[in-house]
Amino acid sequence: MSDTLTYPDIVTLAVPVFILTILAEIAAIRWLRATGRYETRDALTSLLMGAGNVVAGIALGFIAYGFYLWLWEYRVFDLGTAWYVVLLCFVLDDFRYYWYHRIAHTSRWVWAEHVNHHSSQHYNLTTALRQSWTGTFTFMWLLRAPLILLGFHPAMVIFAGGINLVYQFWIHTEAIGKLPRWFEAVFNTPSHHRVHHGRNPRYLDANYAGTLIIWDRMFGTFVPELEEEAVQYGLVHNIGTFNPLRVAFHEWVAMLRDICQPGLTWRQRLNYAIAPPGWSHDESRETSEMIKAAYVRRNPDQKGTPGL
Repeated sequence: MSDTLTYPDIVTLAVPVFILTILAEIAAIRWLRATGRYETRDALTSLLMGAGNVVAGIALGFIAYGFYLWLWEYRVFDLGTAWYVVLLCFVLDDFRYYWYHRIAHTSRWVWAEHVNHHSSQHYNLTTALRQSWTGTFTFMWLLRAPLILLGFHPAMVIFAGGINLVYQFWIHTEAIGKLPRWFEAVFNTPSHHRVHHGRNPRYLDANYAGTLIIWDRMFGTFVPELEEEAVQYGLVHNIGTFNPLRVAFHEWVAMLRDICQPGLTWRQRLNYAIAPPGWSHDESRETSEMIKAAYVRRNPDQKGTPGL
């Protein structure tokens, strides 16, 4: 197979659809009383974060893709370009995304680039555009290496990832309730992803799926959206800013400050980078597990309910 294999840039092609559906959501909320909320400054911040992500991709994308092309020379198989190969590539890359996303919530190093996506206290289609500027520096793109060595062309892998990203756009809305049970059982939906963006103790660190929710069901990280507990959006400790530079870099700065504290051991400094968000050497902060445990202590009747 040629190293110059190309696929359409599906994310760029989808931009007009993104814009039209955002406008449709705003109209539905304003005039049709659909569930949802927009705040101008928040939406503008999300749009700027999305634009910054595009710029970062143009400026730094060659690093990952260049590595993929080099790795392609050492592939075990060449699986070709048949439609079923593309479909298999998509499913396997979605599995890869699940683990990337799970790592992003359980290791501060990766959380530092992902946290901006959770920084909005609103949940609408512009939130989907609140993407990272610093993903290249976490090296999580290395998780795609097995796919390329197995014989999926780098261009195909990137294309599959683009489809996944486009799919995830429409699930960032409150305007759509729960869908048919068969669809909710297999696919990621607005209901499932609302849970993922929740800061409620029971909703923390759940529903990491990209397209297929089956991964969460298989690995025990699925939590349903409960009618009796509305999702509260944002971070456990919200950053309170609409400045895109602060949104993009605040956790990197905080992590560096923690690592550079005087009097720490090397293990403690390392843990400030790789341990779960909220870890601290003196337990002055709380991880998600600690927050859930404290919630159950205060509400013992909730023990064993979804997410707890």
